[in-house]
Amino acid sequence: MSEHDFDVIVVGGGHAGCEAAFACARMGFETALITLSEKTVGALSCNPAIGGVGKGQLTREIDALGGVQAFITDLAGLHYRMLNTSKGEAVRSLRAQVDKEQYSLEMRNLMETQDRLRIIEGSVEDIHVDGTQVGGVCLEDGSVIRSRKVIMTNGTFLRAVMHIGEDVTSGGRVGEGAVAGLTGALGTLGLETGRLKTGTPPRLDRKSIDWSLLTPQVPDQEPDGFCHWTPPPRREWMDCHVTKTDEAVHEVIRQHLHRSPMYSGQIEGVGPRYCPSIEDKIVRFPERQGHTIHLEREGLETDSIYVNGISTSLPADAQEELVAKIPGLESARFLRHGYAVEYDFFPPHQIRRTFECRALDGLYLAGQICGTSGYEEAAAQGFLAGVNAALSLKDEAPFLLGRDEAYLGVLADDLVRCDPREPYRMFTSRAEFRLQLRHDNADFRLARKGADLGLISESQVEQIETLSQRVEEVVEKLHRTTVGTKNLHEILRAPGARWGDVLEAHSAPADWSVDEELQERVRIAVRYEHYIERQQDEVERMRRQEQWLIPDDLDYSEISGLRSEAREKLVRLRPDSIGAAQRIAGVSPADISCILVVLRSGVRGGDDE
Repeated sequence: MSEHDFDVIVVGGGHAGCEAAFACARMGFETALITLSEKTVGALSCNPAIGGVGKGQLTREIDALGGVQAFITDLAGLHYRMLNTSKGEAVRSLRAQVDKEQYSLEMRNLMETQDRLRIIEGSVEDIHVDGTQVGGVCLEDGSVIRSRKVIMTNGTFLRAVMHIGEDVTSGGRVGEGAVAGLTGALGTLGLETGRLKTGTPPRLDRKSIDWSLLTPQVPDQEPDGFCHWTPPPRREWMDCHVTKTDEAVHEVIRQHLHRSPMYSGQIEGVGPRYCPSIEDKIVRFPERQGHTIHLEREGLETDSIYVNGISTSLPADAQEELVAKIPGLESARFLRHGYAVEYDFFPPHQIRRTFECRALDGLYLAGQICGTSGYEEAAAQGFLAGVNAALSLKDEAPFLLGRDEAYLGVLADDLVRCDPREPYRMFTSRAEFRLQLRHDNADFRLARKGADLGLISESQVEQIETLSQRVEEVVEKLHRTTVGTKNLHEILRAPGARWGDVLEAHSAPADWSVDEELQERVRIAVRYEHYIERQQDEVERMRRQEQWLIPDDLDYSEISGLRSEAREKLVRLRPDSIGAAQRIAGVSPADISCILVVLRSGVRGGDDE
């Protein structure tokens, strides 16, 4: 393996790091996963759940391409719920509550038994540079581990500090330290840094909660799970429980608000808008009479209850006072107080859609280090970074997904053209083509691509392609079969229609060998067929715009007619195509026309529509 110790080094053992390391190793490259502690590989730092609106689609897509998050989730799943069931399939998303200890254990076992993958405990403090490209990493003890690619997935550990009221301690997670020198080391490469904040709620003792005062939330009884290839192990699914805050709780928070690090000025970083602390909720929504709280057990072998909905960094005594006012929690005992974490990140305009840094060849960033929040967003970035690092080692074209192909494509495109002031979170509303990027069809869309990467077997692809062909055949038969003045396709397309309505109208489909899975696939295909057909013109227009590639070194200062705001945004974000440039806030159609004039002159071109 030449003089290098490894082909790829992945720094950090969280969700991004595990996906990146697993992908590189499975694609044939000797890979090192360097983590502060082997015991925390795959750890769920905050909530005991995977998925949710938009996030669940990311997990399904990673699985369809050959990643691991969905598989591990199903091994550890305790409670599944399909969200948005009262809405259309385009916005339905699966969420699973998991056993946190089992999740980490299963992930660690998978990493430890994967060929060409080695886990190393250590703290990376510097990047070893070999000429104009990355050459490996330098550890805290002064040793150097060499590699041809380095993927940084440090999560919330860079110069991280934890806040509980006025108490401030170093660390990115309870019981773990921070990484001190790496931010400065990356800064010497020319990377710009920023500061963000995240938080977590208290953990309570299950035995001290009055469950009779809480409302049970029953899981789906026959969940399909996240993984396309294996069903989740059947077990007795666990209920969650729901309660609410009220004015008495809100008054306690208002009385102690001046002691909150977020409002005293102690914390500088900005937290996630869509997962605010309970302090933020009270301040931003003073008209609300109450906020819903979900109590989720963190595992089968623990009494720890995650109190989803009251993320807080208030002082310990204030947390205990407010929790005691919540119905059902009056006598609750704390196992751990909530806290906030403030950490460094690197604004993602400094990476390409491959997640490789512009500042140094062979260096990749993925996960919360790029300014995102959430396990699923991190896993998606880690997977894409790992795949592209491996493809680069093979001297093959990068793996880039379009916004019309996957939520992973939306995520990558959003990140490289955004300048986050708060952690980025995926939602279905971010995908303009979400009608065709559904939870149910991730395998149809992406399994072949996973096989081309070598991460999905041909037998798996054949299974999916056979099912896809059967869907097309049945849809065609529905078009051809007429009952009176209607064909069966029109009957199934009616709002609220089910396969039973087709059988009631015509007995022939009973002979088509249409099992329950195929029935549901056909029903969804029929429902969205015309909408997707109408959307294809927009998709094709966007694809033509993406073909107009913009050279990375294009000198925007030499383009006459560009407005100052557009020039500043384009220089900072460096879009790789006309399509990407058009999606940047502050770049007008007139600015795009100026760029096209230059591209048409011979710099690089394509169709202009």
